[in-house]
Amino acid sequence: MAESNKTSVGIIGLGIIGSRVAGVLRRAGHSVLVWNRSPRAEPNFLASPREVAEAADILQIFVRDGAALLDVLKEMLPALGPSHLVMNHATVAPSDTLEASRLMTECGAGFLDAPFTGSRDAAADGQLVYYVGGSEASLKRGRSVLEASAKVILPMGQVGAATWVKLATNMISAAEVEVLAEALALMDQGGVPLLRLRDALEHNVSNSGVISAKLPLMLLGEFEPRFSVKNMLKDLQIALRSVEGTGLDLPATAATAGSLMGAVQAGWGDEDFASLSRHYSYPGSLQEIPAPLTSAGTSKSSRRTSDRKSAGPAKKGLFGFLGRRKESDT
Repeated sequence: MAESNKTSVGIIGLGIIGSRVAGVLRRAGHSVLVWNRSPRAEPNFLASPREVAEAADILQIFVRDGAALLDVLKEMLPALGPSHLVMNHATVAPSDTLEASRLMTECGAGFLDAPFTGSRDAAADGQLVYYVGGSEASLKRGRSVLEASAKVILPMGQVGAATWVKLATNMISAAEVEVLAEALALMDQGGVPLLRLRDALEHNVSNSGVISAKLPLMLLGEFEPRFSVKNMLKDLQIALRSVEGTGLDLPATAATAGSLMGAVQAGWGDEDFASLSRHYSYPGSLQEIPAPLTSAGTSKSSRRTSDRKSAGPAKKGLFGFLGRRKESDT
């Protein structure tokens, strides 16, 4: 297949991110062939990963985990060869990344370890950040395809390096959301309006992009998935398994994984991981988010008093090991 700036691209996996990357590529003028384990009403939906590999030389994989990654690669193997470049965007174990690379080397295909950071909306707007491990030649070949959905492409080194970076950044994001949920619960316990934490963080070094994105979701109780509880739990479990037997202890990650597991057990696994706040009583307590206070102590725009929802008395959470509270099921 002739290589060009507007080449044919195969997308394997049409979840929250893969489906939006496919749309961005189409808008950029690429011919896009797709496959998903569950059939979708998508243009150029093919019957199998092998058919996608037969139709496109550049392949982007957005499956959920390492087992799914290796399954689709093995199914595509008879159709793969030196003309192919495979880019894996799933967050998987470092060992799975290296096995995927080995399989591609055996058949002569190029391979990039290219997990990303960015939510559903970032994918739709072509604003993902890709961490990339692999050869300069492979990255040069895949760059124009990655750029269609990327804000930034960050080379990390050899194959496998990007996987470690992605696990590390997700450890930080998950821990930030967990401690934010706890901090809001502390404010709630003290009877302080919860937006005062937002106003304080505006001028505090502990603020972050994750906190700015997730705090409004917690206060409004809006947990439509941008990045789900179950996927974040999967990534933290990968990180914890990756250091087993090494003597390295990751206590904050282990504690956060426990909180995420509690959320899955409570039935929140498909919600955004900001729903960790549902372990407490305050989520959904605000009906709107007024503008932050200025340095003079007044709102930047007109605001109205936020009403507390009638949630009934808080009850003790299902997860007594942290003594948490959550809203009643009504």
